[in-house]
Amino acid sequence: MLAALEELYARKPEHQMRPRLEPTRLACEILGNPQNNYPIIHITGTNGKTSTARIIERILRELGLKTGRLTSPHLVRFNERISLDGNPIDDERFLETYAETKPLLELIDARLAEQGEQPLTFFEAMTAIAFQIFSDAPVDVLVLEVGIGGEWDSTNVADGDVAVFTAIDLDHTKVLGDTVEEIAVTKSGIIKEKSLVVSSPQKSSVIEILRKKSSQDVFLAGENFFLESVSSEGMGTRFSVRGSAGNYPDLWMPIIGSHQAENAATAIVAVEQFLGGRAIADEYLRVAMADVVSPGRLQVVGKDPLIVLDGAHNPAGLRSLQSAISQHFGDVERIGLVAMLSDKDVDTAARQFAQMFPAIVVTEVIGPRALSASELADKITSQGGNVVGSFGRVSEAFEEARFIAEQADSALFVTGSLYLIGEVLEELQKDDDEEQVD
Repeated sequence: MLAALEELYARKPEHQMRPRLEPTRLACEILGNPQNNYPIIHITGTNGKTSTARIIERILRELGLKTGRLTSPHLVRFNERISLDGNPIDDERFLETYAETKPLLELIDARLAEQGEQPLTFFEAMTAIAFQIFSDAPVDVLVLEVGIGGEWDSTNVADGDVAVFTAIDLDHTKVLGDTVEEIAVTKSGIIKEKSLVVSSPQKSSVIEILRKKSSQDVFLAGENFFLESVSSEGMGTRFSVRGSAGNYPDLWMPIIGSHQAENAATAIVAVEQFLGGRAIADEYLRVAMADVVSPGRLQVVGKDPLIVLDGAHNPAGLRSLQSAISQHFGDVERIGLVAMLSDKDVDTAARQFAQMFPAIVVTEVIGPRALSASELADKITSQGGNVVGSFGRVSEAFEEARFIAEQADSALFVTGSLYLIGEVLEELQKDDDEEQVD
């Protein structure tokens, strides 16, 4: 598995997206267009895509459908990106498909070189391989998350039966545009001629863009469906939804945050529309919602001290985190463990960190896009933040932050980058493995 992944990762990385679809389309054509062998629910937005994808997929699975799910990025293992019936694919299945498709991918690379084009990128190659895996399985439906944007994203060689939009805000501005409207235009590219559109709450200018793009029905939160009576309960959220086809009172899911209830409402209506505008049977929906998981999104991984992981990495995500902390955890004393990528809105994030956490430990993730701990610490300090530690290694930073939280009887919130969440989850797994050995 390692050798195959090294070959994939040697390709141009996924964050360096180029505005092109032809290479992925060519790859899929040579593979026999596997993306046409199953219906698709296609999901884009700025935040909440993966959580919404997971909720949609869990409901569909409870209804007895065999599901595929493609999401990105992964937190710990590559296999998390490609799931069958809710489980990451096993190494053997991936390696078998990779071995079959590798000669074809190399053929495409050669053709691209003849045309003066660069070889398939990591994300282009990975998307084509995933489509083939889902076709071979086979699946009844694919829940497909966009990588970046929409119009030029490799996943957009597929035609979604339902196009789903979580809240659109500013992120990846160097690639997608400087305004919410520019970003919305790019993301609206997933809407195809026959796509039904389901959207979370959006700015009026974004709604106008979605309606203009769509030739089919558009189902909007706050207009065609409604989220009601959201409250925190235990380590989860209780809420009610008036859907486009049915009413669903008093639902509960083990995911924290009112923004996650918004994602759940959007997911429910997306499933209704996928089913042809039919309501979801109550007994199936309640079981599915009670079993939903969304790793790295307000995920509680420790109780003493309380440790919460949330991969908020842009201003909108951090605002949702701050709101969730107030709503769900109240006035608990808190410490933040944070890291950022250098191509994000670091100045705004630094200000939000300073406001959110009375004490902050700063670190840096592995990779060329990482912002150094010292630079992030300086930015937080300049915003009036209280940096109590700065470490170049996540393992050391997490150990120190957890120790401080224990001594001060505080809750530890880990945020700022999904890559940080992944590294902390790895550290926790190491702890579990050591305890089992002892």
